[in-house]
Amino acid sequence: MVRLKNLSKSFGAKSVIRDVSLEIPAGERFILLGKSGCGKTTLLRLLAGFESPDRGAILI
Repeated sequence: MVRLKNLSKSFGAKSVIRDVSLEIPAGERFILLGKSGCGKTTLLRLLAGFESPDRGAILI
């Protein structure tokens, strides 16, 4: 299972992800859709460990 709890990430003064909470059960497929610049890649980089959240927790 993957769980995000109140995840936030900013780059300088720009808030990219703000208070995102999400739970993905083990074995489930997940799709991340959104417009350009909405934080999809940042969220994936946080999940992969390439970036650290400013606030919140990632539980894998």
